[in-house]
Amino acid sequence: MSSKHEHEPITLMRDCEAILIPSGAPLELPAGSVVFITQALGGSYTVNINGNLARIAARDADALGFDIDTETSHPKGHRIDGGTVDEDMIWDQMRSCYDPEIPINIVDLGLIYNCDINPIEDGGNKVDILMTLTAPGCGMGQFLAEDVRSKIMAVPNVTEVNVELTFDPPWNQSMMSEAARLETGLY
Repeated sequence: MSSKHEHEPITLMRDCEAILIPSGAPLELPAGSVVFITQALGGSYTVNINGNLARIAARDADALGFDIDTETSHPKGHRIDGGTVDEDMIWDQMRSCYDPEIPINIVDLGLIYNCDINPIEDGGNKVDILMTLTAPGCGMGQFLAEDVRSKIMAVPNVTEVNVELTFDPPWNQSMMSEAARLETGLY
């Protein structure tokens, strides 16, 4: 973030789209609205507006007075190095995805159940991700899945990404990494 602090009010500089947390309902925030940033991780912003939490996407960072980060955008399906995929890069990309209510990345939260990389017959690679959410009723599932999908698409030699949500087995706190449990005090 810039010099603005999380607990200082920010007046939106223009209208912007947001997603109401945890329902996932779309929301239009008008210019001049006052918000407080509660979390700014992975490129998106969780804001408190009138006692409600909402997620503002990275593409709307300018409404908050921040620069839009264009360095992280890569062409989809770009190919290098003979067509192989660096699996560590995929996991690093998923570590840049955050639950909008918990300041822990989805990998350390234990939300990623499986990651498969398979070559495609005509070139490129398909990545299949099986993931869950901390709560089955969370309306943010599709938004988190899209965040994962778009960030993995930036990995060289990835041409397709499928993200499937599952609740079997149901997520529980024991699935969190030790570091995440320590950070949240859920040890």
